[in-house]
Amino acid sequence: MPEILVLYYSQSGALAEMANYVVRGVEAIDGMQARLRTVPAVSPDTRPAAPAIPPSGAPYATIEDLLECAGLAIGSPAYFGNMAAAMKHFLDSSSPIWLSGGLAGKPAAVFTSSSSIHGGQETTLLSMMMPLLHHGMLIVGLPYTEHALTHTKTGGTPYGASHVAGSKSDQPLSKEEKDLCRALGTRLASIARTLSARG
Repeated sequence: MPEILVLYYSQSGALAEMANYVVRGVEAIDGMQARLRTVPAVSPDTRPAAPAIPPSGAPYATIEDLLECAGLAIGSPAYFGNMAAAMKHFLDSSSPIWLSGGLAGKPAAVFTSSSSIHGGQETTLLSMMMPLLHHGMLIVGLPYTEHALTHTKTGGTPYGASHVAGSKSDQPLSKEEKDLCRALGTRLASIARTLSARG
């Protein structure tokens, strides 16, 4: 069964929760399933700064997870309008796949969370898209036909799902934010299923 790799980095838990809603959206599509993975934190000199196996939650992603996926959703908190160093470090390690074209033609989507509504969500989403475009992936966004996108008072962009976590990272996901995460997963899985059937 084709799998969508849902890959995230989370410190406060918001991205982990968003990833789980993306998974629900993926698995709403017949014949598709999700593979949930995270990436380890890195130290200031960009070496992994976490145990080899996470104490809880999703396992750490490997390059094999990327190679085996039919589509990819990645999520990172917004840090000064950019993805977290941990996610960047993992994506930087994917050069061998880039050289072989292993991700070319596969669909990909992005999601993020920031402390404020003007916390650089859209630039963070764009920062995650750039390496995916270099891999030749097909970027999947959220169209305005998604009802929640035109009614949200919290997160949500056409570039991907987003969440406003609050200055203490304690704001729960709103109904619209959850709906948009699910919609992103469903849209990604639907496109991946169509592309897999043609391949």
